[in-house]
Amino acid sequence: MTPERIRIARQFIAAIPHARALAMRVESIGPGTAEISMPWDARLVGDPRTGVIAGGAVSALMDTCGGAAVMSHPEAPQGTATLDLRIDYMSPATPGQRIRARAEVYHLTRSVAFVRATATDDDPARPVATATGAFTVERGA
Repeated sequence: MTPERIRIARQFIAAIPHARALAMRVESIGPGTAEISMPWDARLVGDPRTGVIAGGAVSALMDTCGGAAVMSHPEAPQGTATLDLRIDYMSPATPGQRIRARAEVYHLTRSVAFVRATATDDDPARPVATATGAFTVERGA
């Protein structure tokens, strides 16, 4: 992965307003892979009784991570957008813990990238959520 592709992928994340609002942080970028995390935040709690972060925040993290994986693919597109994202919530994220999403492009066609992602908290053996998605592949001229 070239430093230029890493810079572009990081710039892609930084340009997304919701990624900034959720304090997302790029942990790693590789060829067709990305890992992005976000901190637990009381403003994002879905159930005040338990302190568990809302599923919408987790889905935003996984969607952003999937897009970053597409942007970092060796046949990197000029841009991408989510076509479809299916998320299965496996267990609640532990209140107070950072949530990490890791996504990988497992198949790329001329116009669509297919992505798998997993989100975890501090226990990487216990997924918070898994996702599969399809993203557009916008190629340059």
